[in-house]
Amino acid sequence: MTEKSLSIELSHINSDGEAHMVDVGDKTVSDRQATAQGCIGMSAVAFDLLEAGNHKKGDVLSVARIAGIMAAKRTAELIPLCHTLPLSKVEVLFELNAEKHQVVCQSTVRCNARTGVEMEALTAVQIALLTIYDMCKAVDKTMVIDGVRLLSKTGGKSGDWSSALSGQ
Repeated sequence: MTEKSLSIELSHINSDGEAHMVDVGDKTVSDRQATAQGCIGMSAVAFDLLEAGNHKKGDVLSVARIAGIMAAKRTAELIPLCHTLPLSKVEVLFELNAEKHQVVCQSTVRCNARTGVEMEALTAVQIALLTIYDMCKAVDKTMVIDGVRLLSKTGGKSGDWSSALSGQ
């Protein structure tokens, strides 16, 4: 660690080193949006069944989309120090990559609030991908969830951020 990184304070740790929920009461309400992405790789057999919509459990991507939306709405129940937010948009999109036998999931979450929606976007992606795993595991237990990350966020005191602009 560098000297600079040691001087950064974690907002969820109080002066006594204890975990606490950040008080956002004095923050300005603003429009906030975050986009996250991740992927799941699988065998050719599992991918072909998913792509054709022939899995025995049903339409995998539709169920995963609903699971991702539900997860974003319940993030504060899953991650202890997250605030409950009035979400105005949760979008979960999938892109199929037949060459790599991968499903790429991207979620965009939006709200007008005092704190951001990065955790909600990340949670939507993770749960959507886990749902795909759950629905396809009878065919392929070797699936790998990978590359889950924040792509961008807008709004709030810290302003806009994009992984493309930061070189990540």
